[in-house]
Amino acid sequence: MYQNKINLTPQDILEKEFKIDTRGYRLKEVDQFLDLIIGDYEQFEKIIRDLEQEKSELLSEISDLKQEVRNLKASFEIAKGKEETVTNVDILRRLSQLEKIVYDKDE
Repeated sequence: MYQNKINLTPQDILEKEFKIDTRGYRLKEVDQFLDLIIGDYEQFEKIIRDLEQEKSELLSEISDLKQEVRNLKASFEIAKGKEETVTNVDILRRLSQLEKIVYDKDE
C-alpha cells in the first residue's frame, strides 16, 4: 500500500557504499543519499500520522457501535418484555370470552 512511496529499504541503506575521493567520500553523493533518507523519513511520518488518524476514527466508530449495540439490546429486552405482557393480556381476554360462551350456554 505504501511501498511505492518509500525509496529505500533498510538493506539498501546498510549496503550503500560511497566512492572515495582524495579527501574522503564524495560529498555530493552522500548528500543525495541523505536526501533520499530524509524523504523516506518524511513519508514515514506522514504514513504514521495518517494511520494514527485512521486508528482514532476507527476506535471512535467502534465505541459508537458498541453503544448502539447496548442500546439495541436494551430496546430488545424492553420489547420482549412488552410482547410477553401483551400475550398474557391476550390470553386472559380469550379465556374470558371462552368462559362467557361456556357459562352462558349452561344457563
